[in-house]
Amino acid sequence: MVILIPVDVIIPALNASSTIEATVRSVRAKVRGVIVVDGGSSDDTVSIAKYSGAKVGSAPRGRGGQLAAGAGESVSDWLLFLHGDTLLQKGWDDEIRSFIDETKGKELAAAFRFRLDDDRRRARMIEKGVAWRCRTLGLPFGDQGLVISRRFYDRLGGFKPVPLFEDVDIVRRIGKARIRMLDSAAITSAARYRNAGYIFVPIRNLILLTLYFCGVAPRILARFYV
Repeated sequence: MVILIPVDVIIPALNASSTIEATVRSVRAKVRGVIVVDGGSSDDTVSIAKYSGAKVGSAPRGRGGQLAAGAGESVSDWLLFLHGDTLLQKGWDDEIRSFIDETKGKELAAAFRFRLDDDRRRARMIEKGVAWRCRTLGLPFGDQGLVISRRFYDRLGGFKPVPLFEDVDIVRRIGKARIRMLDSAAITSAARYRNAGYIFVPIRNLILLTLYFCGVAPRILARFYV
């Protein structure tokens, strides 16, 4: 008998028909539920997500609002926020079980190591940069997932419906000292790096993040994020 992890997986999606099935199926058999929140897809994302075993809802386009809507639909004591083009490395379920057991009322959250589904050296360089950011600044991004108890999530005020950096916003409210980095990796599609460039994407992200920390509004920064 399989004992399900007391977690609902929340996945925001937009035109993710090529990846959503694999993401849903990779977690569906081990958790209480999977909730896909569609942001107005024009492809088959919704039908594929339903076919894959997810509960599907909708919300206005924007990851922050979609994630918040998914959390609102959840009935579990724990939440795992995951992007629709991400697969979790083997052993992730055991790590989450251990994290939940060890937390026991403490206000802690967890994120996975970042990994790209690309064997090239440039992908490893990006991963090392992300590892430094997490280790030094305590800033895992949304493509690394986020495991958090419902109680802690609600006390923080949840995800905000901002057009960009909704992940940075909630992680900053959590605080570096209350985030645990798991050993398992969140393996994310490298398509955006291959399409836009392994040099351009991290430089653009660094510039936008710096401007965000300087107080530039996310709605302005979102115009430059593709």
